[in-house]
Amino acid sequence: MCGITGIFDTRGKREIDRAALHRMNESQHHRGPDEGSVHVEPGLGFGHRRLSIIDVATGQQPLFNEDGSVCVVFNGEIYNFQELVPELEALGHVFHTRSDTEVIVHAWEAWGEECVKRFRGMFAFALWDRNQQTLFLARDRLGVKPMFYALLPDGNLLFGSELKSLLANGGLKRDIDPLAIEEYFALGYVAEPRTIFRGAKKLGPAHTLVIRRGQPLPEPKEYWDVRFTLDNRISLPDACAELEARLRESIKLRMISEVPLGAFLSGGVDSSAVVAMMAGVSDDPVNTCSIAFADPKFDESAFAQQVADRYHTRHFVDRVESDDFDLIDTLAKLYDEPYADSSAIPTYRVCQLARKHVTVALSGDGGDESFGGYRRYRLHLMEERMRSALPLSDCAARYSACSDASIRSSIGLPEYFAARPRSKAWRARRSRRISALGPSARADAPGSSVPTFAGGAGRIRRLPGVRPPRQACRHRRSAVADPVPGPQDLPGG
Repeated sequence: MCGITGIFDTRGKREIDRAALHRMNESQHHRGPDEGSVHVEPGLGFGHRRLSIIDVATGQQPLFNEDGSVCVVFNGEIYNFQELVPELEALGHVFHTRSDTEVIVHAWEAWGEECVKRFRGMFAFALWDRNQQTLFLARDRLGVKPMFYALLPDGNLLFGSELKSLLANGGLKRDIDPLAIEEYFALGYVAEPRTIFRGAKKLGPAHTLVIRRGQPLPEPKEYWDVRFTLDNRISLPDACAELEARLRESIKLRMISEVPLGAFLSGGVDSSAVVAMMAGVSDDPVNTCSIAFADPKFDESAFAQQVADRYHTRHFVDRVESDDFDLIDTLAKLYDEPYADSSAIPTYRVCQLARKHVTVALSGDGGDESFGGYRRYRLHLMEERMRSALPLSDCAARYSACSDASIRSSIGLPEYFAARPRSKAWRARRSRRISALGPSARADAPGSSVPTFAGGAGRIRRLPGVRPPRQACRHRRSAVADPVPGPQDLPGG
């Protein structure tokens, strides 16, 4: 990875504080230990810390086009840059390096803001076009590479790969955003576009930001989104073959490197599949790194060893103790804002191990999200099937917004399924509960398709013998009272 940072005067061409820019750049030294440089001109300053991977000899940044009017600082990789070079050369562009970075400046000249749609890769970059007096910030489709930015009261815009680079400027106030705190407790992280600080933002995945000197700061623009459609009819054998072909191509593209390369190996399906594909396209043994845990209940290093043996990798293992708390302060400094990742310590340790042997490591991150590997996805699918059986009405909409099973039970979930076959014991319990409601309410329960809400929105009629879970009701009061998702229904919750 690399680190990028910069200062842009949105109002004019005031002199850039070179010392502040240097502080911002050096605050990310850990992201790019190989090289570091800055570029300063009236009203603009770019900084870059480099981890050399492709074109080690001539890929230094900031990087310019032929006449020096377009400048870029870039973090990430453009995997299809070798395909784009001939196309851009045919349009008359001249390349002076073999790096993927140079593709960005020429693609901007050729296609403007639409250039990001031509890139396959993980990237965050800032591009300055002097002729158009325009700063262009962009982030990859899935947000693999980070981008933070902040507009200061004096009109200077700061950006960087990490929040700490913005703070190093000295102009950003550390005012906490209370909504970010709420998101953290609901999701375990602070989601885009917020950061923990009120005055700073994250550029969202698949978003660009075009800032023109002398104009107000616009809103970011989305250039891509995932298509969730069911129009791709395919058989299971064909789907398996296509998956294998796509995975192999993806791995091959990511193995383009001029420095030692390896993989994280946990022994699970995702990382094992990555290692298997790497072994299939590499002539040399793959470098693999694993973490073993001192507590045998959590130690899966034996599975990683089996995969390593099968594919004859150069396997390295490090051990993490159950009381390995020395990293807590280090991780807080690295993350810059609250981040509830239970695997943060072992992830850091396996990165430490990998750095001793390789410069680049592939991982299986994203596999569970793509293929529904987490238990919560199966539970969500079951819940959606249950919701689809409920009749649509105002009360049903309110009721379906509540995702807690215990609350649903307390407000009479069985009444929704009166027409469905049930056991004798269930029918007996239901009969006793309906009888206990009394004549006036009895008409609602047997034939009605929705439960009775008494005393206004959000107040639940208590059925005899059923004690509503008060603490759960308080926690999810918005979900019960209004047909809107509560915190537990948000992505990542």
